[in-house]
Amino acid sequence: MIEVGLVGFGLAGRAFHAPVIRAVPDLHLATILQRSGSEAAGKYPDVRIVRNLDDLLAIKEIHLVVIATPNDTHYEFARQCLAAGRDVLVDKPFTTTLDDAESLVSIAKNAGRLLTVYQNRRYDGDFQAIRKLVTDGILGRVVRFETNYDRYRPQLKPGAWRESARAGSGILFDIAPHLIDHALVLFGLPEAVTADVRIERENALADDAFDIMLHYPRGMRAVLRSTILAAAPRPRFVLHGTLGSFVKQTFDPQEANLRRGYISTDTAWGAEPEENWGVLTVPAGDTFTQRRIPSAHCDYRDFYANVRDAILGRAKLAVTPEWSLNVMRLLELVRESSQKRRTLPWDSGII
Repeated sequence: MIEVGLVGFGLAGRAFHAPVIRAVPDLHLATILQRSGSEAAGKYPDVRIVRNLDDLLAIKEIHLVVIATPNDTHYEFARQCLAAGRDVLVDKPFTTTLDDAESLVSIAKNAGRLLTVYQNRRYDGDFQAIRKLVTDGILGRVVRFETNYDRYRPQLKPGAWRESARAGSGILFDIAPHLIDHALVLFGLPEAVTADVRIERENALADDAFDIMLHYPRGMRAVLRSTILAAAPRPRFVLHGTLGSFVKQTFDPQEANLRRGYISTDTAWGAEPEENWGVLTVPAGDTFTQRRIPSAHCDYRDFYANVRDAILGRAKLAVTPEWSLNVMRLLELVRESSQKRRTLPWDSGII
């Protein structure tokens, strides 16, 4: 049994970490750090609640610490936990700068500790179905991959740290790590990046929209987009290839279900009704045929199960520190491309 300490009980800790940890065999949610309030104690009366990191790290049985706090606190919390001899899982984004991320990787390596970043949306059922389509060559040579993560929230949230001017705020650091991870899993590192990161809402302080294009060989493009002003959201995924196309309109349901506290007890958490499956379109003579592709039977428990198995020496870590550094490199390259309003090569000077 691996004893787990969770740092933070905001939306990330409450919805996307605590219930997942509790659902994975051989992981024990032993301690939650909630600085104030009684929500954690009310939700998990059998879990020890502490109010500061020193008290959590004083519990010698804690082996794995999960950091689910505002982005600009990730580095310092993770640094202290690694220095205290704990394995560490950090919610995305890894840190707010590449320098900080590289520092944590060095600290973890010198301490001989596991370090990973919560790329949970890699285990969305629809994305895993796409991964199989691409791997199996069903679409032929893919020439375009689009992933859209849209919301509609025209009103600002006063006091919300994600909408402030602090480091790591804004939609780029909130959403882009997921979309970048998807592109890297499918196609690897790009040759170049073109990006537009912007503010669309009146009086907003942090970016709330972006368009990112990753350039690959032979004209292949991965387009990653997000906006908070999409009353009519774009398709979740679009892929075009030499042998066909795939379009998925709706989101994997796990995020919405976990936000409202619903956890299935008899199916994969990402299970979807057939009418929500993506549609594969392929040529058939002078016409086309279509069929729905079921989303894969996987969910966010698979991420934590991999971390468990890596700690126990039974599997390789799925999201390695080196992988997470590449995500951070791309985030910084995206920011620079947007600021300079030009396409930048992957091997540009910031790397």
